[in-house]
Amino acid sequence: MRVRRGDWRGYPAALARFWRTSLQFRTVTITILLSSVAVSLIGAYMSMSIGDNLFSSRRDQVSQETSRATVLAQEIFDAALASDDNNPVDLETLSTDALNKILPSVTSPATTDIAILRKPGQQTSLIMQQTQSANFPPVITQSLRSQVQRGDERVYLQSVQLPDGAPGIAVGSLLTVPNAGSYELYLVFDLTDAQQTLNFVQQTLALGGLALVLLIGAVTYVVVRLVVGPIVMAAQTSEKLAGGQLEERIPERGEDVIATLARSFNKMADSLQQQITKLAELSRVQQRFVSDVSHELRTPLTTIRLAGDVLYDQRHSFSPTAGRTAELLHTQVERFEMLLSDLLEISRYDAGAVELDLEPTNLVRLVEDSVETVRPLAQERGSDLRVVAPGGYFDAEVDARRIRRILRNLVGNAIEHGEGKPIVVTVDSNETAIAIAVRDNGIGMDPADAARVFDRFWRADPSRKRTIGGTGLGLSIALEDAALHDGVLEVWSRKGEGTCFRLTLPRHRGAAIVDFPVELPPTDPRELEVADA
Repeated sequence: MRVRRGDWRGYPAALARFWRTSLQFRTVTITILLSSVAVSLIGAYMSMSIGDNLFSSRRDQVSQETSRATVLAQEIFDAALASDDNNPVDLETLSTDALNKILPSVTSPATTDIAILRKPGQQTSLIMQQTQSANFPPVITQSLRSQVQRGDERVYLQSVQLPDGAPGIAVGSLLTVPNAGSYELYLVFDLTDAQQTLNFVQQTLALGGLALVLLIGAVTYVVVRLVVGPIVMAAQTSEKLAGGQLEERIPERGEDVIATLARSFNKMADSLQQQITKLAELSRVQQRFVSDVSHELRTPLTTIRLAGDVLYDQRHSFSPTAGRTAELLHTQVERFEMLLSDLLEISRYDAGAVELDLEPTNLVRLVEDSVETVRPLAQERGSDLRVVAPGGYFDAEVDARRIRRILRNLVGNAIEHGEGKPIVVTVDSNETAIAIAVRDNGIGMDPADAARVFDRFWRADPSRKRTIGGTGLGLSIALEDAALHDGVLEVWSRKGEGTCFRLTLPRHRGAAIVDFPVELPPTDPRELEVADA
């Protein structure tokens, strides 16, 4: 399907059609999608594991360094105040000195800053000055301070976000300053280096996963092409064989399974070609035989017909037995002549030598005339024969002789199998087509019999005799006549409900039948306007 440039609405439909028709595209697409899902899940798991590993290692390192810093700070305070606990000058500068000594002792290069804060709510004789390094980030939360203030000699950690957006860890512990109470020691570590490592790993995993998916897609494309290519060739060859190119074959290469398939397919094609050729030749011989026999029988049949007519005209001068014999001879010769005519017609259809004599025809008038010719037979059988014509009819281009023949066959069958019940012929039309339906209320047929009703010489009940001289080819010829007009001849039948044949013809040969003017079977004729024939 081609999509015009700029018409974006057609792309989904074109893609959907390509998805349905291309096995190779579906296989590669599904493989890539499933591989992408699998690689994404594995990559996410690996990224989370590596991230947790990095964080755990940095957390342990930070916890150890904070513990060492806490011990160092506590030793500094204990040593500085051991000599003189009441020296206010030393106490004022002690926290700054401790801060300057603790910070270089922390070996982690990611340390951001340090602070020493007084624990609130204390009553002591001395107060040490609070101090912190320059630009100490305001990331210490109240929850962390509450944990540190409990004073159980533990190191508390909390993940924080630094003012520049970088990840970090705030670590707190509790110090005891002699004569000055408890103080909180906080260190903030910058984890930018760990985040950069994690970003690099994630980027590597993403690029590696993408490359892996593309590689899987490429490998799948190559493998599928190797497998699907012969299948596509086999499908194309099958279509050519179905189109009548019986000499087409699949190239045979190698000795693998595909080559075995090609050899088997070619053997099958050879066998089919031979059988089709034999059947075609047999069909031609059969057609020629039927045509030749029909023509050869026509000459002696004409002589027999002339002699029979003479005997039939003089039957009243014969004895009753001889007169009855002359009548039977006359009837059977007429039936034999009809059979020869039908056989010749069938042979012309089989040979493709049938031509239509199209002319504008009013089908309502044609139906009425055809019904009138068989009305005496219908009255003899006790059937009420009616024509239903709702109106709105126009001429159609048809071969009137062939349409009359179709109607004669359909109405004749309805009379023969209608069991003396009413028979309705319905004619209706629309803008594109005209339909004629012949409905009887006789014995009907089951679906299996209705499916074979157009077969040559077939009868639903072989034991039932033909009472109006049919040849067994009438419906077959009617079907061929309908197809010759580009029309449709259909049948509906139910056991005990009767049978209905519907003939639908386009107004002009070759035109499409968009809608059927008459239902199958038609609506109850008592509900329609009935035109007395």
